[in-house]
Amino acid sequence: MAGVLYIVSTPIGNYEDITLRALRILREVDLVVCEEFKEGKKLLHHYEIQTELESLNEHNEARVTPYLLDQLIQGKRIALISDAGTPVFSDPGLTLVQRALEANIPLHPVPGPSSLMAALVVCGFDLSKFLYYGWLSPKKEIRRRELSALKKEKKPIVLLDTPYRLIPVLEDITLIFGPNQEIAVALDLTLPSEEIRRGPVGKVRDYYKEKKTSGEFVLIINSPQPQGRSTKR
Repeated sequence: MAGVLYIVSTPIGNYEDITLRALRILREVDLVVCEEFKEGKKLLHHYEIQTELESLNEHNEARVTPYLLDQLIQGKRIALISDAGTPVFSDPGLTLVQRALEANIPLHPVPGPSSLMAALVVCGFDLSKFLYYGWLSPKKEIRRRELSALKKEKKPIVLLDTPYRLIPVLEDITLIFGPNQEIAVALDLTLPSEEIRRGPVGKVRDYYKEKKTSGEFVLIINSPQPQGRSTKR
């Protein structure tokens, strides 16, 4: 009988945010597949969970996926987690999910924390429709071309990136969209250092030029507003 692959969401910073179901699944499965051993061990140790760990990341995905698929075919129950938040979404694991589906392995999501959803619900923008774009190119010229194309959108745009690219991204949004384009930046969500900064991108850029940041961020570019409408909050 084939095993089961659970896609388990884990806290994005605050360990109190894990669900009871996630804790039970992590204890009951035969194997927990994490992104990095350091983060996986830290998580399981915090909850006093002794389940065996295996690593799956962008460097070993091609080599480890066949092994994990074989374990599932043999009947093992596996929980896939990422370093933080919801796995597969902008994280390794998609290949394993696809191979498991091809092999008719049951997949079960165990929903929970997501930096994307956490940022969206506090940005204050109209999110009846929005575009998730994810990670812009790290190369400046390509990133600017991407932003130029995104400027044509008539709905909020959601971006993710690493802390050291916050200022370059804000600079490019200022250049392409103009300094008065309204944005929201969410940093260190769920942690004591959590910060959600909203306002014109030019002012947000200037603010972060003076402040050192440490965590990955979610950035939301608001949809264009009708002429003369104020969006200040």
